[in-house]
Amino acid sequence: MTYQITSTANPRIKALARLRRRHHREERGETLVEGYEELALALAAGVRPVAVFVCPDMTSPDEWSTLGEFDLAEVLLVSPPVFEKIAYRESPDGWLAVLPAIRTGLSDLRLPTDPLILVCDGVEKPGNLGAMLRTADAAGVAAVIATEAGTDWANPNVVRASKGTVYAVPVVAAGSAEVLAWLAGRGIPVVATTPDASVNYTELDLRGPLAIAVGEEKHGLSPAWQAAATHRARIPMSGLVDSLNVSASAAILLYEALRQRAAQPSSSGTRS
Repeated sequence: MTYQITSTANPRIKALARLRRRHHREERGETLVEGYEELALALAAGVRPVAVFVCPDMTSPDEWSTLGEFDLAEVLLVSPPVFEKIAYRESPDGWLAVLPAIRTGLSDLRLPTDPLILVCDGVEKPGNLGAMLRTADAAGVAAVIATEAGTDWANPNVVRASKGTVYAVPVVAAGSAEVLAWLAGRGIPVVATTPDASVNYTELDLRGPLAIAVGEEKHGLSPAWQAAATHRARIPMSGLVDSLNVSASAAILLYEALRQRAAQPSSSGTRS
């Protein structure tokens, strides 16, 4: 096997390490995606990599055959020690790519007539954002919006936790005031999840255009979102804790909305 890169001091390898930092990702307009499944999903969504770094010793012929159907642009073969240096996940599988930054503007969204939107207000942990993206993808959510987030959608750990669905579900990063004005301008009501609500989530009508808002891990939804909410939803709790993990709360509300919509579907269409 002939490797193109065998030194961890190679400039290309050092550049990959810098992409783990948010300011450098934003400056370059690029991000990292590690893992065969994550890369395959991004490619299937139409993303064209800037470069792909592969350790052949860790990959399989089937993976090469599948990914070879896509335009991989520049492919660089690296030695096992080099890949261990650039990998940021446990048990790496030999695939890592540099991808263009994810478009995250409200103006980029194209919504169906009755959109179901998830708003993640102030959520800081990449694992939680990634988990909610996976749920949103499974539930057919039209968009996931992060407000006042402590991390960015291009964070490699968000991409990893989402299993690559950050490239399949439209995502947005914007301030709360901007998002609230955008929702109001489109007549999309907001359901706020809070343990202080008096109405259980199953008692609410979650059909039609809707934004479900969940709050940050420690303090929940900000006052701005609670004040703007059309409805406040409570998830009944019988145990000692008074709240669920934010990703679990989001999943419960999204699938209740999905259940209600399946029982009485809304009309379909597209609007901007």
